[in-house]
Amino acid sequence: MIRVIFLCLVFVSTNISAQDKLMNIEVNGKSVPVLISGGDTMMIFDLQQVEVKAPHIFNNVSEEFLYKRYKRYAIAVFPYAVKAIKVFRAMENDTKYMSNKDKKKYIKKLDKELQEEFEAPLKNLSKTQGKILVKMIERELDTPMYSLIKNLKGGFSAFYWNTSGYFWGYHLKDGYVIGDDPILDLVMQDFDIDYTIRQEENLNTK
Repeated sequence: MIRVIFLCLVFVSTNISAQDKLMNIEVNGKSVPVLISGGDTMMIFDLQQVEVKAPHIFNNVSEEFLYKRYKRYAIAVFPYAVKAIKVFRAMENDTKYMSNKDKKKYIKKLDKELQEEFEAPLKNLSKTQGKILVKMIERELDTPMYSLIKNLKGGFSAFYWNTSGYFWGYHLKDGYVIGDDPILDLVMQDFDIDYTIRQEENLNTK
C-alpha cells in the first residue's frame, strides 16, 4: 500500500509542525486517522497501488483492432477467471489430506455447485472469450488445462475435453505459451488475478 494524505488544502511545507496533531475520528462507524493542522482537518487514506504503463504501440490498425477486441473479451471473462483460481486453490488446500474417496466426494459436490452457478453464463461465451478465459487460468496457475482436468476428474475426462476442444480450436495440452499470440500476451499483462484475489481477501478481513 502507498500511504498518501488526502489534502483539502495545499500546504507550503510538507513537514508536520509542533502544533499539528495526528488522531483518529469516527466516520460512518469506522475509525479514520486525521491530521489536524492550523485549524484544518485532513483525512489520511491508504489507496490501492496503481500501476502506470506506457501505451502499447502496434504495427498496424489490424493489430490495434485485435488488441481492443481481446481486451473487451478479457474484461468480460476476468471475474470467472478470478473465481476459478480461488476455487482451485481452496480445493487444493481443503483436499490436501483427504483420502481419494473423500476427495472424489468433495469434487463431485463442488462440481455440482459450480455448474448451478456458472453453467448458464459460461454457455453464452463466444469461442474467443472461452479461449481467453482458459488462457487466463493456465497463465495464472502455470499449468495446462488438460493437466488441471486430469488431476481433478481423471484421465478420461481430460481426454474427452481435449478432444472436444479441438473442434473449437482449443489445444488444452499446450497450456499458456508466451509468444504464441503476441497480442493476447499484451492483453494478459493488463490483468493481475493474484493481486485482485489478495485485494478481495484484504477487504474481507477488515
